[in-house]
Amino acid sequence: MQYPHLFSEGRIGNVTVRNRTVMVPMATGMANYDGTPSQQIVDYYEERARNGLGLLITGIIRVNNTYGASLPRQLAMTSDRHIAPFSAMVDRLHDHGTKVFGQLHHPGRQGMCLMSTSALQIELMGRIWPGFYRLLPGMFAVMGKYPAAGDWMMEHIGWPAVVAPSKVPCRLYNQRVRALRRWEVRMLIKDFVRAARRLQLARADGVELHGAHGYLIQQFLSPHTNRRRDEYGGSLDRRMRFLLDIIGGIRRECGRDFPISVRLSVDEYYRSIGEPGQGLELEEGVEIARRLEKAGIDAINVTSANYETYNYWLEPMSFACGWRKHLARAVKEAVSIPVIAANLIRTPEQAEAQLAEGIQDFVGLGRPFLADAAWVTKAEEGRAEETTRCISCLRCIESLEENAMKGICLECAVNPRLGRERETAKPRRDGGGRTVAVVGAGPAGMAAAEVLAERGFKAVVLEKSESVGGQLKMAEVPPKKDKIEWCIKDLEGAARRSGVEFRFDSEATAASLEALDPYAVIMATGAEPIVPDIPGVERENVYTVDAVLQGTAKLEGMTVAVIGSGMTGLETAEKLAADGNEVLVVEMLDEVGPDAYRQNLEDVMGRLEEYDAEFITSHKLVEIGDKGIMLAHCKSGARINRQVDAVVLAVGVRSDDRLARELKSRFPRVFTAGDADCVGRIHDAVRSGFDTARDL
Repeated sequence: MQYPHLFSEGRIGNVTVRNRTVMVPMATGMANYDGTPSQQIVDYYEERARNGLGLLITGIIRVNNTYGASLPRQLAMTSDRHIAPFSAMVDRLHDHGTKVFGQLHHPGRQGMCLMSTSALQIELMGRIWPGFYRLLPGMFAVMGKYPAAGDWMMEHIGWPAVVAPSKVPCRLYNQRVRALRRWEVRMLIKDFVRAARRLQLARADGVELHGAHGYLIQQFLSPHTNRRRDEYGGSLDRRMRFLLDIIGGIRRECGRDFPISVRLSVDEYYRSIGEPGQGLELEEGVEIARRLEKAGIDAINVTSANYETYNYWLEPMSFACGWRKHLARAVKEAVSIPVIAANLIRTPEQAEAQLAEGIQDFVGLGRPFLADAAWVTKAEEGRAEETTRCISCLRCIESLEENAMKGICLECAVNPRLGRERETAKPRRDGGGRTVAVVGAGPAGMAAAEVLAERGFKAVVLEKSESVGGQLKMAEVPPKKDKIEWCIKDLEGAARRSGVEFRFDSEATAASLEALDPYAVIMATGAEPIVPDIPGVERENVYTVDAVLQGTAKLEGMTVAVIGSGMTGLETAEKLAADGNEVLVVEMLDEVGPDAYRQNLEDVMGRLEEYDAEFITSHKLVEIGDKGIMLAHCKSGARINRQVDAVVLAVGVRSDDRLARELKSRFPRVFTAGDADCVGRIHDAVRSGFDTARDL
């Protein structure tokens, strides 16, 4: 067997797992509003189980309805009525040979005031009138679209604060927080124990306690968030009491044969954001692991960080695979119980190597299972090269934050089937060999072509360049963006295996398309840079981002002004800085990266600061001269001059749909996809191409 360690049996307590793969918990926003499993979440989990997954640990399960809700659509074990629906889901997963642990969770200070008591109110209203659940998507959609409405409610109605061990707000959410009273702590211990017993009655194979990523249990463990002076705070013994009391209660209620795993952040990484000595660090994290083993738990799921140090747990693209495997190794050397760890593992080769080295006992995979439900099957069957790899773009968590309050699930940039497993399981086979021309081999074009070929069409992709990738070929050029190449290769590989025909160096014209006599034409021609109409923009020292990233403009040893601070502008600025240029970034709005997801923004900004890049906000470019630029303040109009050698325009792109408009009068079925239809990012392009071909 190619991966003997990965596909050997493993044991956690008295539970035998058929291989060493573990789907680590991820919130998805897919459960029913009453906390029971929806058909959507069952389909999502079952698709992974059907494809050989060893152990599935569910996403966060609510144990308390008063202050314990994180999402509107979140699994719950707060009532006996949750047992039967959860049991039905477990049975479905067991039918495929996958073991199931339920992860019990409380957000503590990392919750939102708006969710405090919401779950309780929803459950009560649902019992009185079941039709109430049908209204919730619209209600939450309004609140998600107009966050100011939620702020108004909290200010004027006196919405309850979130609770935590101590009154230490989370800097990310910045919610009102109050310290738990001693009697509330004891009641929460009972809530965790009761929820574990319900999991056992629902035939789950075990329970995991979420003591990581800055949630309530970790808040008790960390000296940064636990400043109590009673028996639950102070020394490590006292900070561990909350978790140890939960474990003791589960053992009393569920017995020794019901496995307990603890997901543990063994290092909070505050030193990496400039706060050394703050919170938990590895030495104390390992000591906690030792004490948990003595308390009788059966496995430790090693991880790191919290919401204030997000990038050291849910890593952006720049982080190297396996960068934090030393955390798992340190715990493994200190305990004898099994160690589960994710460690930014992306390939079976990496998983096998870390198991063989003795770094961990089980391979934790989170985002890779969002990207490809068949990760395990493809590895076991020797088809690892067919895997769609997670590129760590963070669209999953970004979309969860965008969608959760609207009652919509998370998305994956490279897997348009996520959350739609049932409806996309079997593509229609109705192509009948008819030709469909796809113009452009970028992500939208390749995604569309694959689906067309699966449906039985003859998909012919016309690409004017010599290779696939489209604008992704430029996106992979800046430093630390090499995982973009995975996306290009995986899309191309999937299309070729489906039978797509690629024709390179083929400029699409009305005549060349007519020669194909196509049933339909899908235009995936991408976008073109916007060049603002300002004096001096035609000068030879003015370049577009495309020219820099394609290599036609080679700038070195210069002072360069980058106009625009979107992610494209910032990443181009980083490349320019890495090439030895002094970089000045100009942004019209008051903040840099106004549309960038905060984690990616923090990541690239940290490196630009190391290059001493300069940023000017609230100014617009009004003129370009021989040796400089003129900027005007967007409010006052005051003007300043800056001396620069070159100007790079990163002010956005517009859809390139000129050929599509020309063709609509000559072909009966012409469709646009990706940026040619609506300018977006990778996830927009892949989803657009997929859906355009699926709905054709």
